[in-house]
Amino acid sequence: MYIKSLSLANFKNYTEANLEFSERINCFVGDNGGGKTNLLDAIYYLSFCKSYFNLIDSQNIKHECDFFAIHGNYFRNEEQTDLVSCIQKKNQRKVFRINKKDYERLADHIGLFPLVMISPYDRDLINEGSEIRRKYIDSVISQFDRIYLDDLMNYNKALQQRNVLLKNFAETNRFDAGFLEVWDAQLQKFGENIFHKRKLFIEAFIPLFQHYFKFISGGKEAVSIDYVSQLADNDMEGLLKENLNRDRALQYTSVGIHKDDLDFRMDGFAVKKFGSQGQQKSYFIAMKLAQFDYTRKIKGFKPILLLDDIFDKLDAKRVEQLITLVAESNFKQVFITDTQPERFMHLFANKDINHKIFEVNSGIVTEAAL
Repeated sequence: MYIKSLSLANFKNYTEANLEFSERINCFVGDNGGGKTNLLDAIYYLSFCKSYFNLIDSQNIKHECDFFAIHGNYFRNEEQTDLVSCIQKKNQRKVFRINKKDYERLADHIGLFPLVMISPYDRDLINEGSEIRRKYIDSVISQFDRIYLDDLMNYNKALQQRNVLLKNFAETNRFDAGFLEVWDAQLQKFGENIFHKRKLFIEAFIPLFQHYFKFISGGKEAVSIDYVSQLADNDMEGLLKENLNRDRALQYTSVGIHKDDLDFRMDGFAVKKFGSQGQQKSYFIAMKLAQFDYTRKIKGFKPILLLDDIFDKLDAKRVEQLITLVAESNFKQVFITDTQPERFMHLFANKDINHKIFEVNSGIVTEAAL
């Protein structure tokens, strides 16, 4: 699977752009702020129905314009082609289409065109709160498991309703356990399903992650990921009953899979506190490459890989390892942004790899002559 062409109108800093891509490696070069990352974000939109960077769709419309449109032509196999479109008008509902047919639920699109994005913003996986890490797990599993995505949405709806009830009990000074039982049953059913799938995913994910980290770092550090969940030693029903009085006092649900987290370690120490910038970057890059490999094995074909400004803060050896890795046939279509064209010259020197290089300058894209 790969994206053959991309068309933009009024998206971020682009008035218009029409690009034809290589099915292997595509490079966007230019100064910072020119729009390289915005091109990657447009491709990301077509897989996930949202921006990687700004979840408020209307803010991705070019200034002083009334809408943006993104269109991508995909080859899913030798016989099937698909046109995917995203159109956002100001003060209107986002329209998402495949082959000119509107989706009833955006969730039905997730996973059809799997994609992995690696960006400097991924450092938030290490440095920010647990919600970021839960969303990461959810986004990976949801690309190949529709039931998981439905369970997750149903769990969040039940959680919201239970929290509304808890707040209402406190405001009215009235309590009825029967009202909570319906939502407790929902949280138990969907929460335990989610926990078991997260657990299985992490168990399969860790060896892939450790393999890629060893490749990037040259085996200098030992890394680990621990899945931290209240359900590891308890069932959801027991947790809710045991913490009912606490939840009533707090006016929200304090236990469940919405409190899950991942513990990132390097040589036994927390990566957040003790990892250098280069080590942290190697850590999350290895995670994303493991995600690529895991998704490939589940889906049976290679996802699209987006690499946004990933060479900064890495030493020369780690950059060399990454460049070598990207050039291998284990990856199919790859998009890379960088400010240094010479790195791409090095990448393709003495290598017969199908590729295109695009120069990006203030929202204008031109294909470089090879």
